[in-house]
Amino acid sequence: MPDLDFVVEGAEIALNSVSPLLLFKLRVTSKGASNGSTAREEIASLALHCQIQIEATRRTYDPVDQARLSELFGVPQRWSQTLRTLLWTHASAAVPPFTDTCAVDLPVPCTFDFNVAAAKYFDALADGEGEIPLMLQFSGTIFYRESDGTLQIARVPWHKEAAFRLPVATWRAMRDYYYPNTAWMCVQRDVFERLERYRTERGLTGWDQALTSLLDETRSEQAWPAQGGLK
Repeated sequence: MPDLDFVVEGAEIALNSVSPLLLFKLRVTSKGASNGSTAREEIASLALHCQIQIEATRRTYDPVDQARLSELFGVPQRWSQTLRTLLWTHASAAVPPFTDTCAVDLPVPCTFDFNVAAAKYFDALADGEGEIPLMLQFSGTIFYRESDGTLQIARVPWHKEAAFRLPVATWRAMRDYYYPNTAWMCVQRDVFERLERYRTERGLTGWDQALTSLLDETRSEQAWPAQGGLK
């Protein structure tokens, strides 16, 4: 049975994708048979699956990051108990035939939904510098040929994994490529309907205008008592 190793050599933005994607540059290497033989079976194909986790404890955070991460992990004084690994996403790839080694793109779907903890984590790293420590845990099905040409099937062992440090700048460049100067916000339907009525009643053409108008009204109401109210 083949013994495969996995290494992530880099990451780049998937251009012109329908939805936001990063392409992880994955190298798959066959070390030979897991029974100790030096012979390398021909890998006919590999249906690869991957779970990607954010190892949040494996980097340092400046005070700005700590403040922005308080919703996820609480106050920094408690991070020794609350800072934890986060599930980011799942990814899959079809690896073509190879014998010794093969390079393949692993498409990693990305979300900017702030109801997802991973999206909050990425956005909190405000300086755009540093790296995000990731752990990729692999599974899947290996189709391979023995020396006599017989096609065999094996599973990728659960212990196969690869560490990778994703530059924060790469994540932010991908976000700005797909949604320049845009953020997503999810609200309850009744709140949306109230906001829609407010926008329509005031003849506002966009949601940015509606929210800006509401914020300006709130600021004016808060400033009014400071000005002494009515005279």
